[in-house]
Amino acid sequence: MPRISGVDIPAEKRIEYSLQYIYGVGHHTAKQVLKEAGIDPARKAKDLTEDDVSRIAGILDRDYQVEGQLRRAVQSNIGRLRDIRCYRGLRHRAGLPVRGQRTRTNARTRKGPRKTVAGKKGVKELGRG
Repeated sequence: MPRISGVDIPAEKRIEYSLQYIYGVGHHTAKQVLKEAGIDPARKAKDLTEDDVSRIAGILDRDYQVEGQLRRAVQSNIGRLRDIRCYRGLRHRAGLPVRGQRTRTNARTRKGPRKTVAGKKGVKELGRG
């Protein structure tokens, strides 16, 4: 199981898909890195030599922000938005959807499980008693 940028990538998959297990590397980036390294995308990750793995790791370290470095950059960007108190920062702070989605329904991922509130009693129930 090769280790690139601190991530164990799956050995049984093609290298172009195994690279996508690294945070910040998608399909397009994986193809670009393999083309620059001169590695066939159809090869399995377990078939790579140490030289191939070090070439891929070098390209990722040199040209791309991945894993911890990218996570820190994203968190600092969110922190900046919170500090300047722009609309997006307020949405992050409140734990609500940031990109304009509706919240009357369907915001459960950001808002968490429903908090049930007891409904008002009807007029008929108040009259009895």
